[in-house]
Amino acid sequence: SILTDYAHQTWQGRIFIVHRLDRDTSGLLVFAKDEQTKMAMQEHWNECIVARKYAAVAENSFKDMEGSIVSWLKENPRSLKMSSSTRDNGGKKAITRYKVIRQENGLALTEIELETGRKNQIRVQFAAAGHPIAGDRKYGARSNPFGRLALHAFLLVFRHPRTGETLTFTSPVPFRL
Repeated sequence: SILTDYAHQTWQGRIFIVHRLDRDTSGLLVFAKDEQTKMAMQEHWNECIVARKYAAVAENSFKDMEGSIVSWLKENPRSLKMSSSTRDNGGKKAITRYKVIRQENGLALTEIELETGRKNQIRVQFAAAGHPIAGDRKYGARSNPFGRLALHAFLLVFRHPRTGETLTFTSPVPFRL
C-alpha cells in the first residue's frame, strides 16, 4: 500500500513485482514501473543479475568457514516442503556459496551468495547441511533468537534491461551476533 501510494504520487503509475522472497525473509525486492520492463527482467533474470547476497544466522558452528553447497531440490507435492539431495533426484540443481562472518554460542552469522535461485534454496540447503536458519521451524530450527526467520537479502546488483546501467542496492542487516 505504501509503495502503491508512492507510485501514484510520483509517476501516476502502477508497480509490477519482478521477483519474490520467501515468506518471512526480509530485504530487497525489485519492482518495475511498467510491464515491459518487468517482463524483460523476468525473462532474462539470470543475465540481468550481477550479484545478490543474503545474510543469515544459522544454527551450529561451521567447520569450514567458507564453501559451496551443491544439491538438487525437489518439492513434495503434498506438504509443499522442499527436500535436498546430493545426487540428481529429478529436482532442480541449486548452488549456494557461503562465508561465515562470525560464530558464537552455537550460532553463525553467514554471508550467502546464490548462483541459482530456487524455492527455499538457502533454507533447505543449510538445513540439510546441519545448519538450519534460526527461526525456521519449517526446516528444523530449534532456536529463534530474533523472533523471526534470520534471513535477509542485503545486496542486489543488476543491469537494467533497457538502459544497460548497472544498479546496486543495499539494505542494512537487521541481526548481529
